[in-house]
Amino acid sequence: SIDRSSRVAMDTSSRSLKPFAASSIDGGVASTKPAAAPVVARFGMLTRFHAGYFRISLALSGQALLWRTLSDASTDPRALGPVVRSLPSAAFVLLWSLALLTLVALCALYAARCLLRFPAVRAEFRHHVAMNYLFAPWISWLLLLQAAPPLLLRPDARPYRALWWAFSLPILALDVKVYGQWFTRGRKFLSMVANPASHITVIGNLVTARAAARMGWHEGAVAMFAVGAAHYLVLFVTLYQRFLGSDSLPAMLRPVFFLFFAAPSMASLAWDAISASFDTCCKMLFFLSLFLFASLVIKLALHSKSLAFTPLYCICTQTPRMNVMSQHGIRSKPSHFLSNAQDKFHF
Repeated sequence: SIDRSSRVAMDTSSRSLKPFAASSIDGGVASTKPAAAPVVARFGMLTRFHAGYFRISLALSGQALLWRTLSDASTDPRALGPVVRSLPSAAFVLLWSLALLTLVALCALYAARCLLRFPAVRAEFRHHVAMNYLFAPWISWLLLLQAAPPLLLRPDARPYRALWWAFSLPILALDVKVYGQWFTRGRKFLSMVANPASHITVIGNLVTARAAARMGWHEGAVAMFAVGAAHYLVLFVTLYQRFLGSDSLPAMLRPVFFLFFAAPSMASLAWDAISASFDTCCKMLFFLSLFLFASLVIKLALHSKSLAFTPLYCICTQTPRMNVMSQHGIRSKPSHFLSNAQDKFHF
């Protein structure tokens, strides 16, 4: 009976992990001994928590970077820069602090999950969708690093470089893991596992390149940009051809289709930082992201199922509020990258 209750508890907690192949994740945890049932009930929150919740920190970090870009003195005066600069500076510091505290809290929860639920983390690491979200915390840290208040941290300071290495090395390690699987034979071919969430791996390289360019390391920025651009071209063509992997996305994660225009938007920002000017290449990437954004907005039928996760539906069906916030993070983060690129554009 204890084993049966343990399986029932794990089945209940797996509902929130459906987008990340809950069956495989639960398989590693549910194989524990029957005596572990009280422990499962005690740490149920860690069982339901997964890397997808870092979408919240991505949205907040992207918003902080947008405010920092608008408040920059180099922003076009015809844009919204003067309006943002007229606001109290405490508003930006408050937003940046909120994003930082949210990211620290999420990292603490995931660290506890790694210690107490390591089989679930290992299964998440092997899943073709959940694997992409392991880039999210490091991308969030790099975005906050670039959006840090000038009085707190400057790009030419030594702490900035130390933090860049600390947040970039995990992305490089994950690059070797993910991109290496695409070259090997088996079920990890790109045509088999490609999905819109794979854009996060490309965005991680582009964010790293922009952060390197801001601290003056031109070669490192170009290297990371080259890696991200090469894999973005392959991924873009693969997703356009609608292979098997592109249709394996659950309805709950349909908003990740907005990542289609997040990657070229971030590429435009990264190349602007590398070349120190918003040249023709940046404008090409910006117009590509604008076209993809318009295509997704017009094709609203593609995201009709994701409307079930609005706040009103959450209240009516008692859906966990955290899931709704993470769904909002998917939609808002790409728009922040597009807005950042638009602020750099001069018509």
